[in-house]
Amino acid sequence: MDFTLTKEQQDLKKWARDLAKEKFSEKAYTWVKNKEVPWENARILAEHGLMGMTLPEEDGGQGMTLVEAIIVMEEIAKVCPSTADMFQVGNFGAIRQLAAYGSPELKARVLPQILAGEKLISVAMSEPNAGSATTDLETRARVEGDKVIVNGSKVFNTHGPHNEYYVVWVRFGEDVKSSGAILIERGMPGFVLGKTETHMSGEEHCALYFEDCEVPVGNILVPDNGFKKLFTMFNIERMGNTSRSLALAQAAFDMAVEHAKERHQFGRPLAEFQGIQWKVAEMKMKLEAGRLLLYKAATNADKGAPSPLEASMAKCYINTTAFEVAHEAVQIFGGYGYSTDYPLEYIFRRIRGWMIAGGTPEMLKNKIAEEVFDMRFSQRPPKPKNSEVLS
Repeated sequence: MDFTLTKEQQDLKKWARDLAKEKFSEKAYTWVKNKEVPWENARILAEHGLMGMTLPEEDGGQGMTLVEAIIVMEEIAKVCPSTADMFQVGNFGAIRQLAAYGSPELKARVLPQILAGEKLISVAMSEPNAGSATTDLETRARVEGDKVIVNGSKVFNTHGPHNEYYVVWVRFGEDVKSSGAILIERGMPGFVLGKTETHMSGEEHCALYFEDCEVPVGNILVPDNGFKKLFTMFNIERMGNTSRSLALAQAAFDMAVEHAKERHQFGRPLAEFQGIQWKVAEMKMKLEAGRLLLYKAATNADKGAPSPLEASMAKCYINTTAFEVAHEAVQIFGGYGYSTDYPLEYIFRRIRGWMIAGGTPEMLKNKIAEEVFDMRFSQRPPKPKNSEVLS
């Protein structure tokens, strides 16, 4: 078993690192502060063939592997997290559900705009009463002739105020097996955006409201019984979440190491204190272990999607340990790490969000246990017996 990157992958890593430093470093960490979307960087990604790396060539992509996309993601995210978000849109997120399940006509109309870095797309899953419990979706859709009528609402949508397209998870009936997905576009009749809100990390989001929203039937991606299909592709989105979390933790670690070399206290560099050495050693082990889990999940997926078990283990471990690494990096920096004039405090806040988005560590541990035991564990309370109902 070879744990080293191939010559081609090493070359790709260096090329992506050099590109990120040259094109994205100057404005890095300014986009969120200025409440701006890095459209110019999205177009640079597109110009260099980095939007659609993981999509099939027939859909306008490059047909490359998840591992290759993760290699690029890490190098971009370490330099500019906001540009990495654009890379996520073009390779890991809702675009994969559109590419996998959209009709040829729908893909031909929508994908080129996203791959050119001109439009954004996100998955609309979470609802006020259905966060982790996606089987409790209350957003309903019914087919009427050549249209689909959608009613309901969504919350916490990535780039919500700025998206052009939303892959909306719905129910076409009352039963959970009727769950599916529709591509809904900004401006469609009956579709209204809520007020712009801000996460702790500074990212903007908004609620989505559908009141007899009319959508062409051709925009249906998955008509029913869709959870298995949707989560298969969503595990790819989780890999994007995970790789950005790891990359920012690595960036925090690198900053802390350099600071420990240069910063002197009591007449000695911080690096000479055993307490700092132990922190750095722990941080390094966690990063390396996380990277192995991530690369294993992505490698075993080949050009498809990672297994639920391996995706859950990678995301759960990396989200948790990346937060621990960022926390220790702030501690090593002391007051400078806590200052908004330095990027560490942003990294700390941003990493924390990925412990919620895309599946919490608690929910992922439930999934890991199900895979280990080969059993389904319901989180719902047991149904009352007939005698209890009658009484």
